Order: sequence, then C-alpha cells, then structure tokens
Amino acid sequence: MGLFILRRVAMMIFTALCLTFIVFFMTNLYPNLEKLAKSQGNFRMSDEAVASYLGDRGYLQSSPIKYAQWLGLMPGYRTVKEDGSLVGKCVRPGVTPEDTPRFCGILQGDWGFSTVAKAPVASVLGSRLANTGKLMFWVMVVMVPSALIIGVLAGMREGSRTDRSFSTISILSTATPEYVSGVIFIALLASTRQGLGPILHDWGLIEGKALFKGTAKTAMDDANLANFTLPVLTIALYGMGYIARMTRASMAEVMTAQYIRTARLKGVSFGNVVLKHALRNALIAPFTVIMLQFPWLLNGVVIVETLFSYSGFGWQLVNAAGNNDIEMLLAVSVVSVFVVLVTQLISDIGYVYLNPRIRIS
Repeated sequence: MGLFILRRVAMMIFTALCLTFIVFFMTNLYPNLEKLAKSQGNFRMSDEAVASYLGDRGYLQSSPIKYAQWLGLMPGYRTVKEDGSLVGKCVRPGVTPEDTPRFCGILQGDWGFSTVAKAPVASVLGSRLANTGKLMFWVMVVMVPSALIIGVLAGMREGSRTDRSFSTISILSTATPEYVSGVIFIALLASTRQGLGPILHDWGLIEGKALFKGTAKTAMDDANLANFTLPVLTIALYGMGYIARMTRASMAEVMTAQYIRTARLKGVSFGNVVLKHALRNALIAPFTVIMLQFPWLLNGVVIVETLFSYSGFGWQLVNAAGNNDIEMLLAVSVVSVFVVLVTQLISDIGYVYLNPRIRIS
C-alpha cells in the first residue's frame, strides 16, 4: 500500500505540473497580457507602452522561465529603472531592495497579487475557499445520507412500488437544474407575497411572511437556518439523485448475488441480509461517486452562488476569468487540480478497503 501511494503521489505531482503549465501558458498569451497592461494602465496605450509595461514586469520572458518563477524554482524577474526604482516579480510596496527576496512563488507561499481585488491572492482566495467549504460541508451532510437511504430502499426490492417511487424522485431531482430548483425554492419558501410563507403567516404559524431568506449574502459571516437552507437544499437536491441512482443499481445487483440467496435459504432475516451482507458491497460503487462530488462542489456551484449572492470559490473563478485576473486564475487552477487529485487518491485507497478482492501488487 505504501509503494502504491508513493507511485500515485508521484503521478499526481506530474499531472499537476502538466495541467498548471497548460493553464499558465493559456493565461499568459500575449492578447491576455496586452489586455492586462491596458486595464492596469490606459486603454489607449500604444503598442510601445504596452511592451514597456510588460517588459518591466517580466511578462515577455519565455513561458518555461516564467512558469519556473511562478512556481518559485527560479529567482523572480527584476529590473532597475532609470530613476533607480526596482521593478520585478518579488518587489512589494514598502519593501526595500535589500529585503526583497529572490524567490517568490507558489513553493514559498506567494500566490501573487490580484489586479481586480487589489489584494494578495492568498487572502482573497482563502476567504472564498472558506465560504465554499462551509457550503460543501452542509451539502454533503444533507445529500449523502439522503441519497444512500433512498438508493438502498429502492434497490432492496427491485421493481416494487417503493423502487419505482424513489427512482422517479431521483430522476426528477437529477433532471432539474440548480437554477430552476433554486428559483422554485425562492418563490415557494422565500417570497413574502406568494408561496407558503404568507399562508403560514396568515394562519399564525410563523411571525414573518417568509420561511427563509432568498439570499445567502449574510451567511458568509453568520450562517443560520434562515439564510443558508435554500442554497444547501438546491445543491443537495441536484446531486442527491445521481448518488441515489448509483446506489440503487449497485444494491439491486448485490441483492441478486448467489451468496445473498444462500443467506436467505439458511433462514437469515431480510434485515440482517441487507445490513450485514449486502450493504457493504453495495456501497463500493457509490463511494467513488461520492468522492467525485467534492470537485464538482468546489467548481460547479457557481450558478447557485450567483443566484443566492454567495461569494464562494466558483464565483471567484468566474469573476477572475471575466476580469482577466491572471494571478487569481492561476491560484484557482492550482487549488482545483489539487482537490481533484487528492479526492481521486482517497477514492482509490477507500475502494481497496471496501472491496477486499482488490489486491495491490
């Protein structure tokens, strides 16, 4: 197992370097750099002024050299201007040339400076990751147990009325996009003029005219049942159907296995057959699917975050791409690649422990 993990980690590092270099190369194409120079200077800048701006900051170097500097494997580019001032990658306002470090990349913990937020990338992206992490946690708490219960109950008796009912619910939840279910939830549960809120208020069951808030902007600082329920339900409902369908298919296949029939013939009760014999084998395939939800939740919830005014990681990704924030885009790519590769590694290790028939040479 140790050698397997070492091989996988080595492959992860190689994959991460390849993927981040591709993103680095694409974001540092000259049209993007020209747009960056004009957005930071003047949109009427001449070609000579653009070239001077980019040259002073090391953008006109070859891509491999810039990539090594960004990683922190090579000294950062620096140049002394005519007035004696120092300009370069590692130069920061208020830091003397003597105290300016030579290496300032990802390996040194320097993620760069956001040209849009006018702040260090690490501080901005850290707060966005914290917001999405909080959202991911509660979505998984709601989504995974509900999906597993629905899938197991549906697969226990394939073709029964329970199976058909839960399968229909799972298909409907997966087929309904987040922007549709989110709007429906807002109209039914967060509106003060229509939906359930005004009806329950007229009956004297609730104080306000809305059950929940239609925005999660305040949840970034103080998440509670009122401002965080709707975005969690919107995301959980969409992902729950896929996991439930996978669990149902796996459970139905296991229930027809020979050892299950043997246990039933020996007089083992149906509940013990399900809990002690079928459940563990039925959860092998859904475990991989559950682990794949983490990358999806990290990058794929931008619609929900925008709909509920929740500034998370996905929202930051779209904002950086739309405003040509190169350093932020590169940092987002690093985090995304890291999460995908780590979840894949955890999935592979967990698969081995769940399925004793798997052996690693």
